[in-house]
Amino acid sequence: MPVKKSIQPLLTDTKQACPLRGTWVSFQLVDESGNGKPYAGLAYKLIDSADQSHEGTLDSEGFAKVCDTYEGPVVLTVDSAYKGDEKDYKWLMTRLNYPLKITELQVRAEKTRFLRKDGLRVENNPAKAKADQFFHVEVGHLVEKFAHLPPISKSAHPPNFNLLKVMGDLGFGPEKPKLRGVVLLPDKHTVLEVRPLRAFRPMLSKDNSFSALNLYQLSLFASLSYNNFGQVPEENPFDTVAFPLDPSAGNMFGNSLASFREAWKINKDQKTAYYPLYEDIPYSKRFEILPFDPTLYKQNKPELGLNQETPATWHFFDDGKAEGGTDTQAFITHHDEIILISVRGTLELVDFVRDTDAEQVPITGGIGKAHKGFYDAYRAMSTFILTYLDSFHVDQKVVICGHSLGGAIATLLAEALRRDTKEYDVLLYTYGSPRAGDADFVNGAADLAHHRMVNSNDPIPSVPAPWMNTRKSIWMPGVVLSFVTAPLGALIFAIGLSRTGGAPYEHQGNLHHFMPVHFKGREQSAVLWDPGCDSIEEAACTKALKKFGDMPDRDAFVMQLFQMSDHYMVPSYIPYAWATLRRWQQTQESGTTVVTKTEYDQVYYQLQEMQERLKAKEAELRFAYQSDRRQYQQEANVLRAEIGRLDTSRQRIHTLSFLKLVPEDIYGSATQAPEHKINVDRWMAKKENSVEVQLAMIPEASSSDLRTA
Repeated sequence: MPVKKSIQPLLTDTKQACPLRGTWVSFQLVDESGNGKPYAGLAYKLIDSADQSHEGTLDSEGFAKVCDTYEGPVVLTVDSAYKGDEKDYKWLMTRLNYPLKITELQVRAEKTRFLRKDGLRVENNPAKAKADQFFHVEVGHLVEKFAHLPPISKSAHPPNFNLLKVMGDLGFGPEKPKLRGVVLLPDKHTVLEVRPLRAFRPMLSKDNSFSALNLYQLSLFASLSYNNFGQVPEENPFDTVAFPLDPSAGNMFGNSLASFREAWKINKDQKTAYYPLYEDIPYSKRFEILPFDPTLYKQNKPELGLNQETPATWHFFDDGKAEGGTDTQAFITHHDEIILISVRGTLELVDFVRDTDAEQVPITGGIGKAHKGFYDAYRAMSTFILTYLDSFHVDQKVVICGHSLGGAIATLLAEALRRDTKEYDVLLYTYGSPRAGDADFVNGAADLAHHRMVNSNDPIPSVPAPWMNTRKSIWMPGVVLSFVTAPLGALIFAIGLSRTGGAPYEHQGNLHHFMPVHFKGREQSAVLWDPGCDSIEEAACTKALKKFGDMPDRDAFVMQLFQMSDHYMVPSYIPYAWATLRRWQQTQESGTTVVTKTEYDQVYYQLQEMQERLKAKEAELRFAYQSDRRQYQQEANVLRAEIGRLDTSRQRIHTLSFLKLVPEDIYGSATQAPEHKINVDRWMAKKENSVEVQLAMIPEASSSDLRTA
């Protein structure tokens, strides 16, 4: 193909003594509808083949024409800094750590919208018919500093990158090996369709009260913490970083959501798509992954070696490889309203069981004592978290989540932040969390907003058990453990292991127990509630802790842990959280109660039967301890307390049978978003969310032949 005359001077090995001029170029910036008004008044710069600068502003239609340029292509940039007064942009541009080079073009692109709901390019732009050249461009094409912008998406009409590279390699004007901008050919009119700079952001409620939205959303992000951060290169990057690993926190927040793609994968073996509920927001309001640009930030320079900062060092904590590390892992990110922290649980369950009888240690700067293993893990990551908050916290809500061991660490972290002199506003959701501290710690943390999810028969929340002392050497010898079979399929805690010295381990936070209810035939549903009794919450642990001499049979407990399907996130907690959200949505739409009469009848009468069994057990004790009134009284008090708590459970299920929901119960403060309904409808349109799942089922009306299967 012959080289066009207009670009021959650029490609020749010798430069003409007097470069020719007299060519012209015109161009227009438009949105996807062909409208140029969103870009009216923007300042632009053209550099021609003689390195002459031509500056101006776009007219009211986003159009400009420049005449009498030197022969050859020209390079267009639209890179003037934002000079408006919107405080969010001004903060990003002036913050002490990683200030951003936000341009007026970026702000304009953030205020445009995609014509298609999925963010894909439209087939035909009306302005294309009037163009000699037509390009799909993004803000990153037209500005000099782009590390804070999303990865460039694929398009059918990309700018001419090859020609831009040739111009840079040949020393276009002064030497510019990394020339930035879009190449326009002379004597032609070019239309540039600017991609909207929008992002997806997971919806979250900032209310301290429980919401089904947060229950589901944070179950996903608690699970995401089990992945590596996903940065490539992982260490000592030279000029750029990428986040290709899917799933990973880096990929989700740095690639997919930043590029307006609805990510759903949070586990590499995951088959079912669990989509978070997303809101369509301006790019600058996304959950941020910090930029990496050694030319702009001296702390990114590779010659710093181990002291080099990268996105991973800011957003991801992992001391598993460090000598003496605690194998703690977490990620943190933020936007203008929320800072999100997710703490990983243990990957080695045997390691967790090894620590169940760890020593209780005093909490520095707090009240009470904590499990030593959990407390060491919290202390290992506390500096990392506080450094991030010192840099990026500007009155946002701090939302923390964690699963299993991560839930215990998250509890200690959340309470420490609540007590911090900066008085962080903290909200905590945990899933299958063990007890983190003693009764004194729990009493001191009474004001911490903590929603604690326990799924069905998950054994991990039952340890460390209240009777476990600071050291197993002072467990009382000759303890008695017995249990009673109950129609709910659980083994009920009847007589507990006694303990001496110090305050017992206790749970902090508001319990939300997910209890499947089975009926004859195929019907199945679930009740989300706080039963308020040890008979249900402690059932899984009691089942495993069978007496072995004067000690529980720990080997049997370990075996149960490795078979505990109710504990894992992707197979259990996430589906149940999803089912709760769908169930509550249906309940609110239909105006029915949270617990139907059918469910109420089944659970209420089973609780009543459990009470009767415990009363019978108390009568047996009277004969078993005829010669030891003190021992009888001690064990009988345990049973009477549990009988009373079962009364509380019956009252709570009774209240739920009359409770009707409003949207705020489901979505919390997220209902205040201007596009709340649009955001929910987008999620509901996913085929995965219209599938009927048994656990989300609302059972039919009560019938005398509907009995527990």
